Amino acid sequence: MFVNARPRPPGWPAHLGPLATSVGPVRLRPLKWSDGQAWRSLRLRDEALIRPWEPSSPLSWGDRHTRQQWMLNRSVLRNAAKQGGAMPFAIDVADHFAGQVTIGGVVRGPLQSAWIGYWVDSTLAGKGVATSAVALALAYGFNEAGLHRIEATIAPENLASHAVVRHLGFRHEGLLHRYLDIDNAWHDHDLYALTSEELPGGLTDLIRRWDRRPR
Repeated sequence: MFVNARPRPPGWPAHLGPLATSVGPVRLRPLKWSDGQAWRSLRLRDEALIRPWEPSSPLSWGDRHTRQQWMLNRSVLRNAAKQGGAMPFAIDVADHFAGQVTIGGVVRGPLQSAWIGYWVDSTLAGKGVATSAVALALAYGFNEAGLHRIEATIAPENLASHAVVRHLGFRHEGLLHRYLDIDNAWHDHDLYALTSEELPGGLTDLIRRWDRRPR
């Protein structure tokens, strides 16, 4: 009989990094209550860039980013982490909150799989911040957390996110038709994946792949 036991990963809550970028060192850490103001400010300002990829909601963008919603979202992620179902990180750049990267949907047993998602302050776009954050999270997911497969699903039009996973060597495995409800319509998403066998060197392998990217 298959039992989906999801123990908390060793070392959780985890603090990862730093990785150097042109805008400062990138670190990952657990979300804090005090991140709420920065989270709200960044996401309200960047609505035009973030909202097209977010799942549908009956709430307006403003109502999704109240202080109460931040407290609820953090609580949900914190509880999921305690139960071993997610690894939610804040992204810090030069010691300032700059976004989030989350490993979620953790399935144990014979699958040992999860998905990864991320968003970053638009003023840091193209500076290597998202790629550094995803690399740190992947290394933790495969090593300390013992995952075998991590997937990323990305809307075809989201070119910035496609660039991140391609820099890190994700395989494109196909198109998921009508995969996610966004803005009250079902949208296709590209499926990317990595397995632990493809990264025997962990973070070192990820950095090497990134450094070999086309300039």
